[in-house]
Amino acid sequence: MVTVVNRLDRTVRHPEKAHRADTETVRKPDWIRVKAPTSPVWRQTRDVVRENGLVTVCEEAGCPNIGECWSKKHATFMIMGDTCTRACAFCNVRTGLPQPLDPAEPAKVGDAVKTLGLEHVVVTSVDRDDLADGGANHIAETIRAIRERTPGTTIEVLTPDFLRKPGALEAVVAARPDVFNHNLETVPSRYLTVRPGARYYHSLRLLDQVKMIDPTLFTKSGIMVGLGETRNEVLQLMDDLRAADVDFITIGQYLQPSRKHHPVIEYVTPQAFKAYETIAYAKGFLMVSASPLTRSSYHAGDDFVRLRAARLAQQPTRTVERDAAL
Repeated sequence: MVTVVNRLDRTVRHPEKAHRADTETVRKPDWIRVKAPTSPVWRQTRDVVRENGLVTVCEEAGCPNIGECWSKKHATFMIMGDTCTRACAFCNVRTGLPQPLDPAEPAKVGDAVKTLGLEHVVVTSVDRDDLADGGANHIAETIRAIRERTPGTTIEVLTPDFLRKPGALEAVVAARPDVFNHNLETVPSRYLTVRPGARYYHSLRLLDQVKMIDPTLFTKSGIMVGLGETRNEVLQLMDDLRAADVDFITIGQYLQPSRKHHPVIEYVTPQAFKAYETIAYAKGFLMVSASPLTRSSYHAGDDFVRLRAARLAQQPTRTVERDAAL
């Protein structure tokens, strides 16, 4: 369990949640328990992150997969600082007024990617509503810095929603990441409680616009379950994503970071996740990752290889359909 008070400086990590009454916590089922990280490769990855002065969402969000991923040199870099301007009820990232952007950060990320020898990298960020472009150009610069140092590395960006930031989306797409990921996080009925600073249909439109600007990019989105949504709502969300031509969906179990955060309403069974996976493939997603421990960047490199292969496998069929229509 992660507390809402920072252990080192004792400052309140989530001031907007500090006044809330503690919620009841439910014992985690055996299927979502993980081992503590101990491997030498995990320590090496940690050292590279520290030496470059970088922030990872693996640590900031308290990801349960950090031991496994860092032991494989897989780390998700979180750029633009460790403080978010949003106050989502599910998230463990610090809330407050962020520091100015570090202009050297894109180069530091590029250097870390090269040092770790990453074939695939995921770059995410905090929300920066304080910036005129929401940080879009900083994300684009980070993509370019990685390309300069390791041209063969495939790049996935997990972006904010750029709400009321005209031109921001276009700046990121122009830098041509291999995967553009933006998470819906939950179903529309839960937004006011879970993600009050965001708008469901704006996020959906963002994903749709990516494909309108550049149809060759892969698009991806993820949600958490166990927040009080219904099965039918999840199925409708899948349809919404497919209408926006999203290629890849991730579905994982919500885990409560502290007693001040949104409570876990339900621990969804592995069997239910398997059913969601089957349905999502039937609805036309090229790639689906659905399990209790699934997170946006979990197994991202391996999944990207399968995602690309799935698109290639579809191309002959699409060519035949196009020719038949002529």
